[in-house]
Amino acid sequence: MRITKELLELISHSDTLNKTQCELLGLSHPPSGDWRDEVLDRELTIGDINLLILLRGTLAFVAQKQILTNYKKLAEFHNQPVAKNQKPKTKNQQPTTNNQKPTLEIYCDGACQGNPGKAGSGLAIYGKDKSSPVLLYGDYHPKGTNNTAELNALYKALLLALEYEGDSKVTILSDSKYSIECITTWAYGWKSNGWKKRNGEIKNLDKIKLAHKLYHELKGKVVIKHVKGHSGVEGNELADRMAVKAIKTQATIYKKHDYQSLTEVL
Repeated sequence: MRITKELLELISHSDTLNKTQCELLGLSHPPSGDWRDEVLDRELTIGDINLLILLRGTLAFVAQKQILTNYKKLAEFHNQPVAKNQKPKTKNQQPTTNNQKPTLEIYCDGACQGNPGKAGSGLAIYGKDKSSPVLLYGDYHPKGTNNTAELNALYKALLLALEYEGDSKVTILSDSKYSIECITTWAYGWKSNGWKKRNGEIKNLDKIKLAHKLYHELKGKVVIKHVKGHSGVEGNELADRMAVKAIKTQATIYKKHDYQSLTEVL
């Protein structure tokens, strides 16, 4: 779900945000004067949107943390295991395991014309029908970089994984070692050090915070793998074509690409 001007009115109080809201959005506290422009059109999970609304107001920091704790407990309650007295599975129902072949594979890629320059992201999503992947393009930025485009694509893939209701794991494939390492490895050390690293600044920190938070929540459901770029892997090539299309069309919001055959896309 994207942050709109209407939503900004719902979550802000006296044209500002409290500390916990800033943490959820990856902003410093107090937020800068142009914080609305920073977060407008950003894509968040429904859970984070709900929390931002619940946290609205000049609440004491202790109260903010209590709301956060209570919301997590509520989420855990709704996701608790099936009760023991529920009807048993019939013989035709097969239990699912994490060892099953993934039924959802998401290839994600970014493109940039100049670095920095015009940037966009693309995805190729393979469900049960591997011959007809869903193709998405968007997240256009006039002054982006290769790394921001790759991070945006990976973040969108994680959001799609969050919405997936299947029992088996989701596999996300990216040709960017940088974005994968940022989200799955380096972010843990940076976070424990107050989101700082020994030498220099952490570039793209706001997006890294958002993507890492989502990845950490989905670790049991998602596998992120590296795939060699421009090596003839269909999903990677399709995601690349979509990233380029995002730049050509200047699509800021993700759109679906309709096609008759994959040959015309490749």
